[in-house]
Amino acid sequence: MEAIILAGGKAERLGDAAEGRPKALVPVGGKPLVGYQVARLAAVGVARVIVSCAAGQGELFLRELDGFGAEIVTAEEPERLGRGGAIRFAAQSRRETGDVLALNGDELLDVDFVALRTHHERGGGAATITVARPPSPFGLVDLGADDVVTGFREAGRVPYWVNAGVYVFGEEALERLPERGDHETTTFPELVVEGRLRAFRHEGLWLTVNTPKDLRRAEEQIAADPQWLAPTAA
Repeated sequence: MEAIILAGGKAERLGDAAEGRPKALVPVGGKPLVGYQVARLAAVGVARVIVSCAAGQGELFLRELDGFGAEIVTAEEPERLGRGGAIRFAAQSRRETGDVLALNGDELLDVDFVALRTHHERGGGAATITVARPPSPFGLVDLGADDVVTGFREAGRVPYWVNAGVYVFGEEALERLPERGDHETTTFPELVVEGRLRAFRHEGLWLTVNTPKDLRRAEEQIAADPQWLAPTAA
C-alpha cells in the first residue's frame, strides 16, 4: 500500500520557529516533523510515500526525508490545488491502483494504520476517515450550592468526534476528488448522501503543529519517548 502526505503548508503561524522551512519540515527533536510519519508508515510496511509539496520544494523533501525507511516520491503542485486537488494530483504518481492512505504532514500521531486499513476493507465504503476526540482546551469548574466553587478539574477529551485528517481512499473515491478544492466540502458530502463514507475511531495521540505552543508540545512528546513515534528513523 502506498501513502500520500500533504506537505504544502507554509508555516506562517510558526514564525521564526520554522527557520524558513515548509511546516512539514520544521525540526522536532532533531528530525523533520513529517519524518515521524514516514517512519511509522515504513514500520507497518508502507514502502513508498508520495509527498505533495509546493512547486520547487521537491528536492528539499527528498533530501530531508532520506533514511526514514520508505522510498520518497515528490509531487510538486504546479499551483495551489487545495487539499482534495493535491491528493488527486499526487495519486497520479502511484505505481499501483487500489486503496491509498492519505494524511497531513504537520502532525504527530500514532494512528494504527494496519487497523485503519482493515477497518476500511471490512466496512466496504468508498473512503474511510479517521476521527478523534481532541483534548479540551478548557478546565472544568465544579460548583456547589449557591454557586460556591468546590474545585477544578482537567476536562479530558471533548465529547464529540472530529476529522483527524487521516484517510483511506479507494479507487472510486480518488477519481471523485476535485481537481481543485477541498474533498471535505465536495467528495465527502456526496459519499455521505450515498452512505459510503465510513469512520475509524482513534483514541491515541493526535497533535497538529500550527503555533509555537504546539511545537513545544511536540518537542515534549518526542523528548518523553523519542522511539515511540519513529521506530525506524535514521
